Amino acid sequence: MTERCSMNCNPRWKNLSVHAMGTQNCFILCGRFYCSFSDSSLLQELCSLLSTSIGGLDELESNLNRYKDSLSPQLVSQMMDICKDNGTPSRRLLRFFSWSRKNLALTLSDADFNSAIRVFSKKMDHTAVELLISDIRKEGRSLDRQTYGIVAETLVKLRREDEALGIFKNLEKFNCPQDEVTVTAIVSALCSKGHAKKAEGVVWHHKDKIEGIKPLIYRSLLYGWSGAENVKEARRIIKEMRSMGIMPDLFCFNMFLRCLCKQNLKKNPSGLLPEALNVMMEMRTYNIAPNSISYNIVLSCLGRTRRVKEVFRLFSIMKSACALDWVSYYLTVRVLYLSGRFGKGNLLVDEMIEKGYVPGRKFYYDLIGILCGVERVNHAIDLFERMKMGELGGYGPVYDVLIPKLCRSGDFEKGRELWEEAEQGGVQLSCSQHLLDPSITEVFIPVRKVEKEEIKLLELKEDKSQLKCVRAKQKRKRSNKHRR
Repeated sequence: MTERCSMNCNPRWKNLSVHAMGTQNCFILCGRFYCSFSDSSLLQELCSLLSTSIGGLDELESNLNRYKDSLSPQLVSQMMDICKDNGTPSRRLLRFFSWSRKNLALTLSDADFNSAIRVFSKKMDHTAVELLISDIRKEGRSLDRQTYGIVAETLVKLRREDEALGIFKNLEKFNCPQDEVTVTAIVSALCSKGHAKKAEGVVWHHKDKIEGIKPLIYRSLLYGWSGAENVKEARRIIKEMRSMGIMPDLFCFNMFLRCLCKQNLKKNPSGLLPEALNVMMEMRTYNIAPNSISYNIVLSCLGRTRRVKEVFRLFSIMKSACALDWVSYYLTVRVLYLSGRFGKGNLLVDEMIEKGYVPGRKFYYDLIGILCGVERVNHAIDLFERMKMGELGGYGPVYDVLIPKLCRSGDFEKGRELWEEAEQGGVQLSCSQHLLDPSITEVFIPVRKVEKEEIKLLELKEDKSQLKCVRAKQKRKRSNKHRR
């Protein structure tokens, strides 16, 4: 006999957690009241059956046949909802949905179909989405606008943008209107992956449907052209926005600035800073002050080209123009370390800490890695001390980099000191303790560039002397032949 759950039942049943057998994941039925304990048991068995990867799809269907009598549209909906996030194989879930459609006494509703399509879209299963959309069209069902938006986004991510456009053009056959919601969905999906030209085609043919959402549409187009690194078209979109009375905001200008810097990084590194500063002047004419993100975009691109003087110049301008953040310091210090200006880099780190900026762990991880890469382990240890002063935690990866580096460069004493320090602090290390043994660890002594050049010259001289010997022998042989 089953006991019915109600709002007045014991609170411990309100959040019922059922673990799927033989799987790493479990489905959690949080805040949801199912009719009976037999229902929860049935859901557990079905989830276990779908989650396992043992057996083929035909075997799965034969096992599902045992549950024909208990099947209901509500059960199917609950199973799809449970399996969307718990790692259930997409093909097994599709076979369950197909089996449910064949064996249900009552047909599934349009909402159930749309829900299933959203689940398969989230799992990036193109075949399942294609099959269910085809069935919606054949059976005269309705595809809702939210579902189409998710499908369009998924198809574009899977590089099937033409298919997403094809569905949009035939939305009437799916009983779904071509309105501002669906136009926004396809334009946003296309622009998210740089297909701005195709998105502009949609906008051109549906001008009457975007009257109330022009700012959103044009921001998407600007994002699309910027993602494609097409400065000319991105600039054209900004001009069109102004002509329509749509004022580009900080987000729009930052997108355009990123596009401009990326193009100059590839084609015209020397024009990177002047052109970026021109854009910032243009922003100020519209009463839009460049923020730290604007400057960090330019700093990042300048850093990739190792333009140290220009990085320093922009960093100085930034100090008086806007509020700095730790990312700005990171980008500047990174360039200084890579170009061998370790003293200046350390001074900037100290300045950042004094001003109260709290960097994330990434700041220290990356910079310590760079210092170890350029054979400046002592500077890396000093930076690690600053990290410990900030009490950020997460010291394990740093110890795992510093200890092997010290031991392989012959400083076993300092390596052992760091190992003991990590053990005292309860830090779990990934590197082996055998590194601390000089008889096991091979010490690498770096050779100076001058020595390398001298070695090459000696080798060349030896080669020349050998060539002279060979030529002398050949001459002797020839002279002996002539005498005979």
